[in-house]
Amino acid sequence: MNTTAALKPSTVKPLKPLKGVRIVSLALNLPGPAALMRCQQMGASCVKLEPPPHPSAPKGTSGDPMGLYNRGAYDELHHQVRIAQADLKTEKGRKALHRELVKADVLLTSFRPSALTKLGLEWQTLHKLYPQLSCVAIVGAPGARAEEPGHDLTYLAESHLVTGLDLPPTLYADMGGSLMASEAVLQARLQQLTSGKGVRLEVALSDAAAYLALPRHWGLTTQGAAVGGGHAGYRVYHCKDGRVALAALEPHFAASLATAVGLPSGNIMAMFAPATHQAIADYLLGQTRAQLDALAVSKDIPLHTLP
Repeated sequence: MNTTAALKPSTVKPLKPLKGVRIVSLALNLPGPAALMRCQQMGASCVKLEPPPHPSAPKGTSGDPMGLYNRGAYDELHHQVRIAQADLKTEKGRKALHRELVKADVLLTSFRPSALTKLGLEWQTLHKLYPQLSCVAIVGAPGARAEEPGHDLTYLAESHLVTGLDLPPTLYADMGGSLMASEAVLQARLQQLTSGKGVRLEVALSDAAAYLALPRHWGLTTQGAAVGGGHAGYRVYHCKDGRVALAALEPHFAASLATAVGLPSGNIMAMFAPATHQAIADYLLGQTRAQLDALAVSKDIPLHTLP
């Protein structure tokens, strides 16, 4: 692989499969806005209606809690998204929403079903008023569990993706759910083009966590498995001035690694032997990050050095 060429910006014009599609979002926090960001990047025209900010919030704060927690993230999530304020608990706010829905193709929500019912936004009502409108509803858990309180951390824990007392390094369920939600928008659009009518699709964050957890469920990442530390070519090691994430898993990569370390390269199963683990650990501990970066290029070994 030519790494220099790989770093050059792509000259391929990105596809815009949602060009001309109008999306109205009521979804707050992270999964909904991240899904809306993806849809905007795919060409959709996006508007988001937010509640008024909390009375105790600083002046100029968004009605979305993300705007209070991390303004930089909020701004990136809503790049080229039209933001308007609408208190859906008031008649004025509901009228503002329905003015948008008349022109919309998709409504994106992240409320519990009971909250949508209180606001008069349950699917039966929406479908009767706007037969062409689709709804993508982001919920915590599917079906009857949609009323249960939960968050990214609880859904990851449910799928056995929380170890010890450390928090996960990112919000996997939220971001995985956002991808599923943008996928649902594409599915809804295809259905609209086929039938001329809107559909309701539900995306559960717990399902997103369970999907991300499948490799662990299959035993691929459990302790001692091939990508769970059992294969000596797929581990994180110490080096002289930092760490190295080594991913020489396929036989040809493992053979290149073995040759570099001075080990026999013909037996792939030898990569699971304790002696091989020790030999590779000893070799890497004597190399600097710069030396290992150079080795990766010269010997075609997938690795990434870390401080």
